[in-house]
Amino acid sequence: MTSDELLPSTLTTFTASDGENLAVQDWPLPQGEPCRGTVLLVHGLGEHVGRYDALARRLNDWGFAVRGYDQYGHGESAGPRGGLTSDTRLLDDLADLVDATRARMPAGQPLVLLGHSMGGLVASRFVSLHLRPVDALVLSSPALDAGLGTVQKLLLATLPRIAPNLRVGNGLDAQYLSHDSAVVAAYLADPLCHDRISARLARFIADGGPATVARAAHWSVPTLLMWAGSDKLVNPAGSRAFAAAAPKAVVHSHCFEPLFHELFNESPELAEPVFDLLRQWLVRRCPVAT
Repeated sequence: MTSDELLPSTLTTFTASDGENLAVQDWPLPQGEPCRGTVLLVHGLGEHVGRYDALARRLNDWGFAVRGYDQYGHGESAGPRGGLTSDTRLLDDLADLVDATRARMPAGQPLVLLGHSMGGLVASRFVSLHLRPVDALVLSSPALDAGLGTVQKLLLATLPRIAPNLRVGNGLDAQYLSHDSAVVAAYLADPLCHDRISARLARFIADGGPATVARAAHWSVPTLLMWAGSDKLVNPAGSRAFAAAAPKAVVHSHCFEPLFHELFNESPELAEPVFDLLRQWLVRRCPVAT
């Protein structure tokens, strides 16, 4: 399929089970085009799914329909920036989106979750708790270790109880997103990106990573885990620990040593091996139905 044959993406509003609205973006395949399955994108902290257009187009080229959504408190979805209404909000929303996406897919077609950074944590936590069945999981620089210092841990032990909705700067330095300066500049200029994080969301990230790693030995969903060895926004130790504990027959792990946090948005010469591995793994896992 050539880029000229790809359909434009569509932006719609999805109403979650609690009545809140989430922005959903679809990158469909042309009518009659053989489809390997659907990839559901889960974005990271402070960003939005519109930043994944180039990745979605690659997935389309490989025969996958793509859907993504802005998580609560992000992008064009409802909620204060970086806020959460409950500890399970992000998992509940993903369950709603999985149900809605399955309902529109042909029976037996694979559904793949692809989560980056905080989205990787949400997706892997979702799978570890068996909230809904999915056919495969791809994790990109997942936030399995928040890299918290002693003072931060002390604050998280008290703040979520007394001020769960207090929102502060997330402390992430955008220059370490990518070696590509154009990517960094676009992120900083994007009005839908923000640097807010609530105490409740911070606790979800801090607690969810170790809890997910603790379940790695019992992993049963086919998973591709990719992380950046030079990541300065998420501690790579979380991915290394997960990879070491997970069954090798189930989880394929690879560290891209020189890369920064956003594997799919790295400089072209650095990103191509990432896309090559992703394509090979997905195409092997999801053959075209005959």
